Amino acid sequence: MHSVVSRSLKVFTTTLAAALLALSTPALAAAAAQPGQCANHQAPPPPVDTSEKPAPGKPAPAPLAVPAVPVGGNRMAECGLVTPAGALNPPDGNTAASWLVQDLDTGAVVAAKDPHARQRPASLIKTLLALVVVTQLDPQQTIVATKEDAEQECTCVGLVAGGQYTVDQLLHGLLMHSGNDVAHVFATALGGPDSAVAKMNALAAKIGALDTRAATPSGLDGPGMSTSAYDLSLIFNYAMKQPEFAKVVATKNFEFPPAGGKPAIPIFNDNKLLGVYPGFLGGKTGFTDDARHTYVGAAQRKGKRLAVVMLRAEQKPTKVVDQAAKLLDYGFALEDDRAAPVGQITYRPPATTPASGDPSVLADGGTGNSNGGTSAAAPAAKEDPFGATGWIITLVVFLIILGGFVVGHQRKKAAS
Repeated sequence: MHSVVSRSLKVFTTTLAAALLALSTPALAAAAAQPGQCANHQAPPPPVDTSEKPAPGKPAPAPLAVPAVPVGGNRMAECGLVTPAGALNPPDGNTAASWLVQDLDTGAVVAAKDPHARQRPASLIKTLLALVVVTQLDPQQTIVATKEDAEQECTCVGLVAGGQYTVDQLLHGLLMHSGNDVAHVFATALGGPDSAVAKMNALAAKIGALDTRAATPSGLDGPGMSTSAYDLSLIFNYAMKQPEFAKVVATKNFEFPPAGGKPAIPIFNDNKLLGVYPGFLGGKTGFTDDARHTYVGAAQRKGKRLAVVMLRAEQKPTKVVDQAAKLLDYGFALEDDRAAPVGQITYRPPATTPASGDPSVLADGGTGNSNGGTSAAAPAAKEDPFGATGWIITLVVFLIILGGFVVGHQRKKAAS
């Protein structure tokens, strides 16, 4: 009888352990990946100046909510390096606090570092402004610059008050030379700076960039400014599907027409990898004292298109563009080795539309992947009201009762 009971208990114990492991592993993995364990999971580091001080009488915006389920997969909530199993570490010398390398065509995240950590975008937020512009304004529409537009805090293209410019010309100044004067003239055309920022934030929320809140149209620091390497990768992925945007960021030099008695203005692309890095497709640079150096760039090699985003980087020991080039090399090497992705750039609408947002801000009326993108829209995860813990406890109780029944039955059988 003892051997029968022992065998029954062994079977019961093995079954219980296997069931608990099968049920609890996803829950434990999700718990281990909670973004609350990472630095800057809610808000960027404290500002170094007064640029984010709210206007008199206005409260500081509360940090954006952190999604319960990390956008892009559980590994996107990890801290530090997020690389494929068995992969070599990225090249030394990278100074970015957060970065991400993605496949522009599939949306696969090749590798990353603190992808959902909240940082500041600096002028990379102009990619979001440009997206609003290309979905709401006609490229040949003429806009007249105002005195206020022309007097913005620079970097500036050099717009002249009263000068007439097409949307296409202004886009070149916005993305190639990061013109803050251009950002302001676009904001004016979109209903004013507050309206433009609201449209930018509505678009960010609509496509699933839930770490992102623009505070200014240009990327100059302001109260509540926030983004992440993941979000800017998502925004850039969507932007590169817009032909007008992709054309402009790939332009090496351009000439603004003469205006207001001033001669034509030649501008050159700020992205120093253009024409230098093989297969480079374009990108954007940025800097503020609070954001530090920010960067996005893309390149094509062997039919693969990869893009890198870097946030809160420094120009030493090597220039940020050189650090970006090494990350692109690293990403292409991982692709050549067929390394498994560590996440996915997914376009998905938020659960609710922000009260300040315009739900029709996208021209196609979709969720961000209907403009030729191949990234599948990810349905929002349904929340289980019972919870993983409740199911585990229920299973344990059921298996204990079942085990007791088995042992009792075996004892009766042995006694008879």
